[in-house]
Amino acid sequence: MSHTTFLGLPPVGLAEVADAHPDVAILGIPFGVPYPAPGLTAGCADAPDAIRVRSRRLAHFTDHHDFDLDAPMLVGTPPLTIVDAGDVGGTAEDGVGNADRAESAVRTLLAAHAIPIVLGGDDSVPIPVLRAYAGVGPISVLQVDAHLDFRDEVNGVRDGYSSAMRRAAEMEQVDRIVQVGLRGVGSARTLDVADARAAGNLLVTARQLRQRGVEAVLGELPAGASVFVVFDLDGVDPSVAPAVSGISPGGLSYDEAGDLLGGVATRCRVVGAAFTELVPALDLDGVSALVVVRMVMRLLAGLDRNR
Repeated sequence: MSHTTFLGLPPVGLAEVADAHPDVAILGIPFGVPYPAPGLTAGCADAPDAIRVRSRRLAHFTDHHDFDLDAPMLVGTPPLTIVDAGDVGGTAEDGVGNADRAESAVRTLLAAHAIPIVLGGDDSVPIPVLRAYAGVGPISVLQVDAHLDFRDEVNGVRDGYSSAMRRAAEMEQVDRIVQVGLRGVGSARTLDVADARAAGNLLVTARQLRQRGVEAVLGELPAGASVFVVFDLDGVDPSVAPAVSGISPGGLSYDEAGDLLGGVATRCRVVGAAFTELVPALDLDGVSALVVVRMVMRLLAGLDRNR
């Protein structure tokens, strides 16, 4: 991890989080559970650092007027207290250890009554993060993703990035999953789609979101429900954020994604979030990292306004 924190927030180690009493804690989880041949997703481990670095310039403007919000990011009194808790250690080869450390770190934040905002990492990262909520539920999961992520296993790996929502659906604390932005083709087979629907998941394609509108999709989540947001960057259109491992045309617009995150944070009780699948090596001008920064800011603004 670089010495840069997200938006210039105060750095607080995991061991000191409870003493700091933050409302929200940013946590980097670079490493998840890899496949034998991870491909481009191996580059996602560089994302937490790249996101923090890209946020550096906006750190000077967090109290300025934000035209996406028609107000500054934080308007509550007292202001939302946010810290950066650094990164969870790991290696590209140690999937089991990575998952154990990630789950433990999130449990530490939850015990301190801080809302974890996770910067991944590939889309296997939400699995141990959600496992940390055992006993905290029931929670709903709002996933923004081009892909279903409902494979039971791939090459013998059951906790990889193609299985995140399958594993989430098996968790006792998860009572509902709404998957938004689906399109194109990926690892899902027809049987996987049938299994997801049989599990009670609501599948909303990117086309359906455009037809129905963001507010209609948000209406599928009961007001006041506890919601965890899983935001895979390939859920937005590649014209907005091209630096992803699983690029697919036809995704959410910048405004649709921002309104979805801001809307869920004001309508529901967001208990955490994970932002995944940025590949910094493909982000030549840094625009994709900037999109992640802005999405986190929209979520933080919603949390601030929902207190």
